[in-house]
Amino acid sequence: MSDTPVDTSKRTWLIASGCAGAAGGVAVAVPFVSSFQPSEKAKAAGAAVEVDISALQPGEKLTVEWRGKPVWIMKRTPKQLESLAQTEPQLADPKSDRNTYPTPEYAKNQHRSIKPEVFVGVGICTHLGCSPGDKFQTGPQPSLPDDWHGGFLCACHGSTFDVAGRVFKNKPAPDNLEVPPHMYLSDTLLLIGEDKKA
Repeated sequence: MSDTPVDTSKRTWLIASGCAGAAGGVAVAVPFVSSFQPSEKAKAAGAAVEVDISALQPGEKLTVEWRGKPVWIMKRTPKQLESLAQTEPQLADPKSDRNTYPTPEYAKNQHRSIKPEVFVGVGICTHLGCSPGDKFQTGPQPSLPDDWHGGFLCACHGSTFDVAGRVFKNKPAPDNLEVPPHMYLSDTLLLIGEDKKA
């Protein structure tokens, strides 16, 4: 042991300085470390989206955003479902066999959906990325054939799609509208962005 007396004021100063330095280090480290975490915006960009479709009536469509894309959820009427067989001979890819935008197996059917009456599709034209407009009224109209059964028209370059998002022949759009991964959490609650295989 040393015979030198302890300078308590120096000891207090050293302890206080050390604590202040440690606190400052933590104050700097926390924001630095947390900067490696993805932002809320980044999390939302890829996160699955839950959608309550209980209020959606036949013939209505709602749009939600998933990964920065508009996703359409449409409840088709019995007449619109019947039209899918009538339009099939006029379509470029009626069975959704092309795989630029692979269609999930559960949507590789005439109605391109899990439940026949509910269509879920990305509302972006496969030609140049425009968003097609709703053309649900049937019959002759400007920019549409006289035997139009209802669907979507991309006014930018004239691509047309039926109410299952399938592109008609001889149009600029090379593929059907994309069907995103999705699943039902209940009869009226959809999850866009995930399915049972994910």
